Amino acid sequence: MTSLTTPTIPGYIAGTWDLDPSHSEIGFSVRHLMVSKVRGRFGKFEGEFVTADDPLASTVTATIELDSVITGDENRDAHLRSPDFFDVGSNPVMTYRSTGLRPRGNDYVLDGELTLHGVTRSVPLDLELNGFIDSPMGTRAGFSASGEISRKDFGIEFNMPLEGGGVVVGDKVTISLEIEGVLRSNS
Repeated sequence: MTSLTTPTIPGYIAGTWDLDPSHSEIGFSVRHLMVSKVRGRFGKFEGEFVTADDPLASTVTATIELDSVITGDENRDAHLRSPDFFDVGSNPVMTYRSTGLRPRGNDYVLDGELTLHGVTRSVPLDLELNGFIDSPMGTRAGFSASGEISRKDFGIEFNMPLEGGGVVVGDKVTISLEIEGVLRSNS
């Protein structure tokens, strides 16, 4: 019989944390023309995470404004906002809500539900806790996370076949997060 034990995390601080957008990044990459990857990020998002007394009971919620997509090419960004991809006129935000946290080796898996393009799917994220610190900018916590989704699972199926085989845009999208939060004061 295996039992889960509550992990001991050096410097752990229980509390409610607000995502600091100026010190965080929500990014993605997707295969382009079958030979390279295009990277992008979102410029506007908000969220909070609650580190519970029992770390495995901690939670995360986040909202990302899809019209804030930045890939370094204004025409591509406009196409991503269109009905072919995000359809920001009908679906202006993407949300993530955690449903559980479990240890895996020295790190964790954050289980959660991603809602994108009007579809909600379970999306686990590999989570690395980077630490906690008291600083002149307030008490801070940070983590890195990554995962992968299928565009088709969210009803985003736009593509164009290539003459020699393959497609213009890959189906698998890699998600990468670098998150820093600020401990919310109790006042």
